[in-house]
Amino acid sequence: MLDALSLGSLDELVERAIPADILALDFKPTKVLTGFTEEQLLKEIEEIINANKNVRSFIGLGFYSSYTPAVIQRHILENPGWYTPYTPYQAEISQGRLEALFIFQTLVKELTGLPIANASLLDEGSAAAEAFQVIINYAAKKKKKGGKVLVSKNIFPTTLSVLKTRANALKDVFPVDLIVQDIEKFCIDEETLGAIIQCPDSYGNVFSYSDLAKEVKDVGGLFCTATDPMWLVLSKSPAQLGADIAFGSMQRFGLPLGFGGPHPAFFAVAEELKRLLPGRLVGLSRDRLGNKAFRLALQTREQHIRREKATSNICTAQVLPAVISAMYAVYYGFEGLKEIASNIHFWASTFYTVLKENGIQLLADSFFDTVVFRAPSEHKVEKIFTELTKRGFYLRRVNSSTLA
Repeated sequence: MLDALSLGSLDELVERAIPADILALDFKPTKVLTGFTEEQLLKEIEEIINANKNVRSFIGLGFYSSYTPAVIQRHILENPGWYTPYTPYQAEISQGRLEALFIFQTLVKELTGLPIANASLLDEGSAAAEAFQVIINYAAKKKKKGGKVLVSKNIFPTTLSVLKTRANALKDVFPVDLIVQDIEKFCIDEETLGAIIQCPDSYGNVFSYSDLAKEVKDVGGLFCTATDPMWLVLSKSPAQLGADIAFGSMQRFGLPLGFGGPHPAFFAVAEELKRLLPGRLVGLSRDRLGNKAFRLALQTREQHIRREKATSNICTAQVLPAVISAMYAVYYGFEGLKEIASNIHFWASTFYTVLKENGIQLLADSFFDTVVFRAPSEHKVEKIFTELTKRGFYLRRVNSSTLA
């Protein structure tokens, strides 16, 4: 492998593959632990856990506090029978898990309004990279030789970082420029292969993007939106607003923060894109006796069959988290989800109103759950941030004068 990559050593491979800000080739553990008995290990783990601070995170950006109903926690999250990150390969012995994933796909289709949804992806950032890949594959299918993909500067920072990495890696295969800017400044022309936006965006803005989607589609591009499934409970669907692809994180459907994961991403596409869909797809069929049977569908897209011509290299899913989020929706039902989403918006609106009444400058009037405000001075921002942190509330510091 090193010869094929023209590299001289394993260390050189590691240096090329791992970002410089997390690379530590000279790392040496300061303390080498000896073996523990089970009792000693439990005590050690308890001491480590107790070093954590219990705080309330209001940072957002795709990560939110969420309640896991006890019945789901006990019968799914704590049940080893569900423990797998993989989509089941042996359909004949996996009908229960396949049906649960089919429910997840149905939930995503109903929220997005799009006809095809996969059995989940790894996270929102990698789902964005897959949306970018679909845009490229669609353009190549249409015999285009290159172009540009427009990206809203207000998508989540982690998502943008992943997109930049994927775009940079693809440049040698398909010439494409990733143009990151305000959506009002999008220059849509024949070179536009697609656009990726976020709604609600990182500043909390919610807006109609139907005209923008039409402009992109009129020049033959694909329109993609990253979105929040809880917001979709109350809003028009991405399909109604003209999106070809919708994706996002299902974390707030019953998944704990878990120090950042694992959380399932959802990914849905228009009918004409179904063979470009990344990841696994569960379908409903009939067995030889005529009974309903669930199975993995359209597998000829995948790399274990198509090899280098595969739609994507994603050949798994976040199955356990996806099942939890699907059962969360089943548990509450549409009216229950609507009540939860309305409650979230109510408290965000209450916070907005209190800030406004106290003369605080607010940066977005149309929002779902994120309120962005500007303090009178940098000193005031630091004071607010520090005081709330002391009280166990973590806000997002947007810049030196703005909090969210």
